[in-house]
Amino acid sequence: MNKEVKDIEFNSVLDLYNRVKPALRTKLKELKRENLDYIKEEDIWNYLIKTKWSNASGLVLCDVVDDILHTENEKIDKYLKEEHKKRQDELLFEELDLI
Repeated sequence: MNKEVKDIEFNSVLDLYNRVKPALRTKLKELKRENLDYIKEEDIWNYLIKTKWSNASGLVLCDVVDDILHTENEKIDKYLKEEHKKRQDELLFEELDLI
């Protein structure tokens, strides 16, 4: 029996996000076991959008899920710490402008 594989299409990024939520939750549990409790599902998603998928084309669902599950936890942690520092620096410069 020959089964045709049907491509899954998403109407929006939100649709895709909702579809991969189980993978994000699984990754989140793994991060929590490593005491990285401050990381949220959205953080994992945003990390991958900005670092892994920003120049990608033709991503398929299985690749997105694979990236979520197999991204190194240390890379997510480092990225979030760097982003936090950038925001802190920006706030400091804004405060200096007010003086």
